[in-house]
Amino acid sequence: MRIGVAGVGRIGTMHATNLAALDRVDEVLLFDPVPGRAAQASAELAGTKAVDDLDTLLGNVDGVLLATPTNTHPEMLRAAIGKGVPTLCEKPIASDVAEMAALIADVDRSGVEVLVGFQRRFDPAIYELNRRIRAGEVGDIYLVRAVGNDANPPDFSYLPASGGIFRDLLIHDLDCVPWLVGEPVVEVYASGSVLVHQAFADADDVDNAVVVLKFAGGAHATLAGGRHDPVGYDHRIEVLGSKDSLVAGVDPKTPLNSLEPGGHVAGADAYPGFPERFHRAYVNEMNLFTQVIKGEVANPSPARESLISLRLAEACEQSRRSGAPVRIEGN
Repeated sequence: MRIGVAGVGRIGTMHATNLAALDRVDEVLLFDPVPGRAAQASAELAGTKAVDDLDTLLGNVDGVLLATPTNTHPEMLRAAIGKGVPTLCEKPIASDVAEMAALIADVDRSGVEVLVGFQRRFDPAIYELNRRIRAGEVGDIYLVRAVGNDANPPDFSYLPASGGIFRDLLIHDLDCVPWLVGEPVVEVYASGSVLVHQAFADADDVDNAVVVLKFAGGAHATLAGGRHDPVGYDHRIEVLGSKDSLVAGVDPKTPLNSLEPGGHVAGADAYPGFPERFHRAYVNEMNLFTQVIKGEVANPSPARESLISLRLAEACEQSRRSGAPVRIEGN
């Protein structure tokens, strides 16, 4: 099997490395719009080969991963499905709801499998959490709690183009939590503050935020996200139900210090960032992508479902600015 990777920045190079390590992948073809960048990446990564343009890439692969900037995703994704190439596209596939809805309509008409790179869905523990919920082992869900904190803030120059904390940081939980609960969100409330650095306010953003989701069946979820955790990168999801209470994301590297005797203490090797915290998820993501290409498993992160999280992110931003809950219609 040959897989293409378009975009060989930090994320694209990580994905190419994981793909090249899979037994069923014979070669990884690399393309980047920046001249010379793909050739340089290929020289440093065994099992890869650089190509000069997107058409050449798409004409010689069984599947393609898109890890280029967000504003290039719609054009590249349309090119890929136009050639019938199964695609895994980093989130988001488009920058606003109208553009994404039109793109998803094109994907649906094409019949080509398109996966969106929400890596939480591929994390083994979260994947197992979803399985247990679907199997009825958790019972009726009462409450979901999700925490997602960066260890260090992103580069401040990135903030004006980030889309804000709800579209950038919390978008992953706005995708994952409704997927876990399996019900539509009917109401959103969000609040945020600038506590880390003035640069976030200058970008018309916040650096700490809390979201409350209300689901159609009456369950609630609380999502908390922040741009600085002095102990390390932290992401956890807890599900409390009528039969069980489960958590994903608590292990020896979780950056959390308990004051209870014998309680959890963060070690010096606490997770420094999301690539380390979600390493198993990213490896599993590439493996499942190849299985989807082969028709061995169902698409675990279809393009149409990514529209839900973007709509919720926009509702969060509206709620933060207005100070009032936002009803979600037809979600």
